[in-house]
Amino acid sequence: MKIVTSLSFQGQCREAFEFYAKVLGGKITFALPYSEAPPEMQVSDPKHKDWLMHCWLEVGDQALMGADMPPEWAPNIDKPKNGFDVSLHTDDVAQARRWFEALSEGGRQVMPLAETFWSPGFGSLVDRFGIPWMVNTNPPADPK
Repeated sequence: MKIVTSLSFQGQCREAFEFYAKVLGGKITFALPYSEAPPEMQVSDPKHKDWLMHCWLEVGDQALMGADMPPEWAPNIDKPKNGFDVSLHTDDVAQARRWFEALSEGGRQVMPLAETFWSPGFGSLVDRFGIPWMVNTNPPADPK
């Protein structure tokens, strides 16, 4: 089983996923714009033709899914994301810091990356696309 987080945007899905692919070292393996939807699913507003109906980003054996959605399809899409975070975990504090700094660019840090009682390096942020993230460094298996 694979549990995949699906992120919703309002016209920034392609830009966001290209950014995430660069930051996380992943690859977009599928990106379907609304203009390529079957005829019975055509979007009536021409401004949405280049929006993505479906996007899939592979990062190792993990993935993120995304789509652009206007407010009439996704109530509250225009409000801040609430109740979830995309969470990244690594054993390397330097890697955690690189992810954190890159994802924070143009966004806002909620909790700066720092040592905590559970992690050698943890931080949370909201990226420039409004997506909340947590970056966590796993503690050593045998802390001595």
